[in-house]
Amino acid sequence: MTTIDLTSRAAAAAAGPFGELPRRVGLTLPELQLLAEFAGGAPLPFDLADVPATNPLEGRLGDSPQGGDRAAHERAVAALHDPRESLQRRGLLVDDTPDAGAVGAIGLLAAPELALDIEVAVASGQARAWHRQRAGAVAMLGTVDGIVFELAWCAARHWADELARVAVLPEDLTLTDSQVPTHLVMPYSVADAVGEAMATGRGDVVTTLTSGDAQLAGAATALHTEARGRLRVLAARVADETTRIGVVSWLLVGDGWRALRPHGAGDDLQVEVRSVEPADLAAELAPVLTEVRA
Repeated sequence: MTTIDLTSRAAAAAAGPFGELPRRVGLTLPELQLLAEFAGGAPLPFDLADVPATNPLEGRLGDSPQGGDRAAHERAVAALHDPRESLQRRGLLVDDTPDAGAVGAIGLLAAPELALDIEVAVASGQARAWHRQRAGAVAMLGTVDGIVFELAWCAARHWADELARVAVLPEDLTLTDSQVPTHLVMPYSVADAVGEAMATGRGDVVTTLTSGDAQLAGAATALHTEARGRLRVLAARVADETTRIGVVSWLLVGDGWRALRPHGAGDDLQVEVRSVEPADLAAELAPVLTEVRA
């Protein structure tokens, strides 16, 4: 049976008073795979077909590495330096002994108690991240192209700050005014129907769908027409055979993020739309994590 390295060094690899602070290392895919071998063959939290692998020069959003993209991805990976040599040059592999923190973090990615799968798509690109928590430690892996990854680990008390980094918008993204209120509650059926109407070119029926409420019609329309990105976090408790799942969804509109929070059930299902900032992501996740832990 494969043994996966799961030690406290994932939380604090460095010695001294700053050991619990986040540590981050950039790794190519071959380097990451080699370190996973050192971690007892720990499985990585993704399938290569599911991570972004688009050509950044083409500026496409959300394409899977199929066909030409897959071939380009494979060529790019094949052109990288030998992972053992590059890790040695960077001090992450010394006398065939890998960096303890990096190996511990990869082990934690493979056997957590709580798991977050995160997808962020903005007009200029797409990123995927995997956050895993266990016994006071958090390990995080992220990529925008499926070739270069950021591996990070820290004590769980620093997790909120690391989550905020996920939602930070690109510096070259220009924000504008928005017609979406900073706070709005509407029936889910209305939000869904307006979205379908806008997608099929039937904007003329929005007033009818909102029962003549001009303010609601304008807000619901803007929620769909202004959409320029999304953030989705799938949270799960995976420590035992009982898996509980929760979701946090944000939508990027003209002036920034809006959290989409469902309330109620059945015919009474409502959607609360509220303006949020990157630093709010941990608080948005808190009730979801409470539910999946229950």
